[in-house]
Amino acid sequence: MGNSLVEWKERGMVFLRQDKRNHTVKKEEKHMRAAVYYAPNDLRMEDVETPEPGPGEILMKNISALTCGTDLKQYKRGYPKFKEGQKLIFGHESAGVVAKVGEGVTGFKVGDRIAPHNSAPCNKCYYCKIGEHSMCEDLTMVKSAWAEYRLLPAAIVRENVFHIPDHISFRSAALLEPLGSAVHGITDADIQLMDTVVINGAGPLGLMMTKLAKLRGAYVISTDKNAKRLGVARELGADVTIDISETEDVVEAVKGLTPCGRGVDIAIDATGVPEVWEKNLYMVRKAGTVLEFGGCRGGSRITVDTTLLHYSQLTVKGVYHTTPKLEEQAFRLIERGIISEDLFVNDTYPLEQCLDALNSHAGGEVIKNEIRCDL
Repeated sequence: MGNSLVEWKERGMVFLRQDKRNHTVKKEEKHMRAAVYYAPNDLRMEDVETPEPGPGEILMKNISALTCGTDLKQYKRGYPKFKEGQKLIFGHESAGVVAKVGEGVTGFKVGDRIAPHNSAPCNKCYYCKIGEHSMCEDLTMVKSAWAEYRLLPAAIVRENVFHIPDHISFRSAALLEPLGSAVHGITDADIQLMDTVVINGAGPLGLMMTKLAKLRGAYVISTDKNAKRLGVARELGADVTIDISETEDVVEAVKGLTPCGRGVDIAIDATGVPEVWEKNLYMVRKAGTVLEFGGCRGGSRITVDTTLLHYSQLTVKGVYHTTPKLEEQAFRLIERGIISEDLFVNDTYPLEQCLDALNSHAGGEVIKNEIRCDL
């Protein structure tokens, strides 16, 4: 989209802040526009019924929604929890304004600027009781970010909805969900001051982890085949970047940047490519940590050298999603301006052109695109 729309958007943002009545649901607004997913490569803009919040729930008017690599994978490959015949409203990253509140909701009122996470644990199952909230057996999840309105379930309202301060834009606040996952990955990697860390993949999450690893005092190596994204990695603090399209052996290139070529202290995958998961194992030093963060296609397999794993005493970890505690930390990073839209959100599209926004994301020339749901 051109600069004129971005400028119009910024004027619109000021106007929306001044006249919050524009974000309430009028009685006649019984239907809303939404991006509805039917099957791989089948996403349609339709009129659907506007949800009505029940007890403990919030109806949020989406203002800024974002594209995501997970959205792209689900659009291309399919969504494993999707049941044929159901209407699934697409997207899971958005920020907006409270349009209606259900009975019993406290702490939020119509007109409040809010950023919700897309899930909340039950706090009752075995995994919640042992503090592994991302493994919750009854995790409440919600999509519906690419629509005019989004119904937030009571569990999410209780645990994972945040008030956006006036100095933070909707675009920045909408980064909350992926940032929570990045915080989870960096926390589980247990990066120590002066560790050498390689982050394979400079997509949105790899870039977020680059910034977070620098905040922990690490020496960070970023690898990718996209020169533009590697440039963003350098802006976020990466000490060295490696263009894998110009490197014959990325494992040796990474190890060559470490003392005596011993390997990095921590190797992180942020690509979701099985081949890179395997290379991670060879980039790390003895007694190092390998974090397999990027989600691979369902049914993928990797081969592990048992001699390497055993005699090098490696720790290999997977990580999934995030927790309310880490999501709180993610929001504070946004609130303090440490993570913002500046390097992560590129072009703006109206809701009706959300598929164009997703296809642009797929092209690799942007980190994320914004979908303005109020245009």
